[in-house]
Amino acid sequence: MIFRFLSLFVILFSSALQADTHGVRLKDLASFEGVRGNDLVGYGLVVGLDGTGDGLRNAPFTEDTMSNILERLGVNVTGEQFRARNVAAVIVTGRLEAFARAGNRMDVTVSAIGDASSLRGGTLVMTPLHAADGEIYAVAQGSIIAGGVAAEGNAARVVQGVPTAGSIPSGATVEKEIEFDFAARQSLKISLKTADFSTAARIERAINAAIGRNSARMADAGTVLLQLNGPDNLSASHIVASIENLLITPDTLARVVVDQRSGTVVISKDVKVSRVAVAKGDLTLTVQENPVVVQPNPFAEGESLVVPRTSAQIEEDRQRYLAEVPESTSLSDIVTGLNSLGITPEDLIDILRSIKAAGALHAELVVM
Repeated sequence: MIFRFLSLFVILFSSALQADTHGVRLKDLASFEGVRGNDLVGYGLVVGLDGTGDGLRNAPFTEDTMSNILERLGVNVTGEQFRARNVAAVIVTGRLEAFARAGNRMDVTVSAIGDASSLRGGTLVMTPLHAADGEIYAVAQGSIIAGGVAAEGNAARVVQGVPTAGSIPSGATVEKEIEFDFAARQSLKISLKTADFSTAARIERAINAAIGRNSARMADAGTVLLQLNGPDNLSASHIVASIENLLITPDTLARVVVDQRSGTVVISKDVKVSRVAVAKGDLTLTVQENPVVVQPNPFAEGESLVVPRTSAQIEEDRQRYLAEVPESTSLSDIVTGLNSLGITPEDLIDILRSIKAAGALHAELVVM
């Protein structure tokens, strides 16, 4: 098992090296200014639930919303008392993608805000979705798909998944477009998802080589400025389409990520270790209680007593391991050496921490 675990490191490392030689597309490394989505949110009502809706005594806002909807539909419910359990107040969220046009469809997520126990089988009533500016950009309506399930009896209740949240695929219609004239832009900012000076410089060189003029300029580690008004009179969309598939080899910091809960260790390809010695040994402490019951002699007056008996011993693994790591060792050398020690993933985490504390691990150690 240990051999398979450490061998997997070598396989993943080799695959990462092969991927680096081919490069990564520019649109996977960076985002273009203005090409982004916008979050929408709305408050609505779900009807048609099978007795799993809000208790109107605990969620009075649900009753108010239902009264307003019925009155808009021409039903006068003033002064009436509702005790239905088939409605629930919900928050509807969605994302309006970049360049979405009126009439396009988008997915929405529906989440209960009252004491409803499940939204399974419910239908969302027409709900307007607002952006941060308060304007309505989409309207959502449709049947909810909830993945969770809940069952209860008189003395017990069991819940699997989250039945109080669901989704409506293509459940909203875009009613208003976001005003953004991308074609009229004369310049554009390319923002790196992970800021790095070397990666930004490579993007600058690749764009200038592809377009044929010095139109790209690195502003900082996370931004590359692109001038779009060239002599060939290409539109901004044509220029972005011609450069977004350029293959760039990103440069990243040397980093070791450790997940203590699952015992997962991820090591980047640029991790180096200075000359250091690693020793490994096991120490086992065993304490065992063996109480003894002492009985009085026959025909003698007395009581039975319990006499404590404790045995304690310390066992030390005689097979101590001492390995020396040479100067500027790479990841493959580290894996080979740790594999020869026969360590477990938990031991690997402790060894990496100790090497970092000794100042021999030249990488950022991230413990999750």
